[in-house]
Amino acid sequence: MDAAAATTFHHHRRKDKVVVIMGATGSGKSRLSLDLSTLFFPFSEILNSDKMQVYSGLDITTNKIPLHQRRGVVHHLLGDVDPSAGEFSPSDFRHRAGEIISDVTNRRKLPIIVGGSNSFIHALLVERFDPELNVFDTESSSPSSLVISSELRYNCCFLWLDVSFPVLSEYLIKRVDDMLDSGMVDELAQFFDPDATEEMNRTGLRKAIGVPELDRFFKEHPPGSIKDEDRVRKGAYKEAVRAIKDNTCKLSKKQIRKILRLKRAGWDLQRIDATVAFTAALTSDDSWSDIWERQVLEPSVKIVNRFLME
Repeated sequence: MDAAAATTFHHHRRKDKVVVIMGATGSGKSRLSLDLSTLFFPFSEILNSDKMQVYSGLDITTNKIPLHQRRGVVHHLLGDVDPSAGEFSPSDFRHRAGEIISDVTNRRKLPIIVGGSNSFIHALLVERFDPELNVFDTESSSPSSLVISSELRYNCCFLWLDVSFPVLSEYLIKRVDDMLDSGMVDELAQFFDPDATEEMNRTGLRKAIGVPELDRFFKEHPPGSIKDEDRVRKGAYKEAVRAIKDNTCKLSKKQIRKILRLKRAGWDLQRIDATVAFTAALTSDDSWSDIWERQVLEPSVKIVNRFLME
């Protein structure tokens, strides 16, 4: 094949189709991915793009979907990376996830990418990725770092799950309480390393929300030194929990800003408003599941079906 023919082939090659579910933390991405995968079962597989959930360990703290709730759907890069191997970078994700997508599509199945780490999603999807540039760094003095390419290496169907921030923040606060009730403190007590350096705390799984906040608490009150009922009454514990909730809400705001930047850059994000369903869930309205199906799942299925028919 001569150079001109090769160039023509590159520009006209058929790109693999992928579905990408985006949204802030806690916005229902995992639920939607499972709902869609179940409907398209066994022709779809899920690829996790959450930068904390890629690591093994801290399943409660990172809010991984338990195995028994995965409905038999194959999940990739969900707890697959050894945290002791060091930072799993956007470049690492681009390489590993790219291989997985090739494998899934070669088996004539549909990859569904789901996760809140927009830096991972950007690194994976853009045609040309420069690991030296942080396109989401709005404080950078370099104009080139603010340019987000709309030239993508896959044929993407973007579903953006959006929840009004007041409702989402209320849900996130409740979710932290549920995670604490599920054993998050004990999980983090076992993970606690009194000898961890500041440098170690800035890399990999140790950056997960909950780790630094409770590390500070454990340094004052080492695990096992006091009874659980005494620990809960400690002001330092309440302060740590408050910090976890505040930082979770701050993360969701940051993620929403990144999504809006991608949309402004020309990414064709199809917004699905899940606010009514979340409001119903927060008020223990038994109809919330019906609302979810009607206002979130059904429009998502229509969008994906239309995409697959193109």
